Amino acid sequence: MIHWNEIDTVLLDMDGTLLDLHFDNYFWLDHLPAKYADFHGMNKDQALETLTEQMAQKQGQLEWYCLDYWSDLTQMPIAKLKQDVTHKIQFRPHVPDFLQSLKDAGKRSVIVTNAHRDSVDLKMLHTGLDSLVDRIISSHDYGYAKEDQRFWQHLIQDEPFDKTRTLLIDDSLAVLESAKTYGIQHLSCIYEPDSQKPKREITEYHSIDAFKDVMPVKETPSE
Repeated sequence: MIHWNEIDTVLLDMDGTLLDLHFDNYFWLDHLPAKYADFHGMNKDQALETLTEQMAQKQGQLEWYCLDYWSDLTQMPIAKLKQDVTHKIQFRPHVPDFLQSLKDAGKRSVIVTNAHRDSVDLKMLHTGLDSLVDRIISSHDYGYAKEDQRFWQHLIQDEPFDKTRTLLIDDSLAVLESAKTYGIQHLSCIYEPDSQKPKREITEYHSIDAFKDVMPVKETPSE
């Protein structure tokens, strides 16, 4: 369970935590390979293999999340191609209600995402997520992915928080491990980031199945 009386600030991942990761997985593993195959004159399986190899080399680094980097590498307009499948951008269940409950309970909610700003803007346009939180920060603002300790060092200077009274909710075990190393005390993972894939087994961290099960209660003023 989450001990809300011990938490003032909630840091929230975006893709796979607040939004269904199916959009991103579909784009990178299905839509882009098909477009890449057409553009470069190969079959889709060859395109997927090529892209997968290139992505593996950058996993966990800022380039892995950078649309400009992949646009240059593939010679294709990645941000524009994402607009082809915006119908797949969806909230994970109960997210708007959960974010409203954070506001009602007096918690500061900040999205911290590795997503490129073009991707963030596209998702804000289609969800209105920016109106439901206090602030949105992209790791590209600092030049370091969340897997890097330097991200957290920049974050705490830009968005001060008490490590002992801050909760991070993220679907990435690597990011949670990075936050743990930095000293963030409250950490929660997501069992099912992609609605089209099976629920994962998570043993390393407290994990959330449905946000409706972890709603904070509105704080009442003490007399």
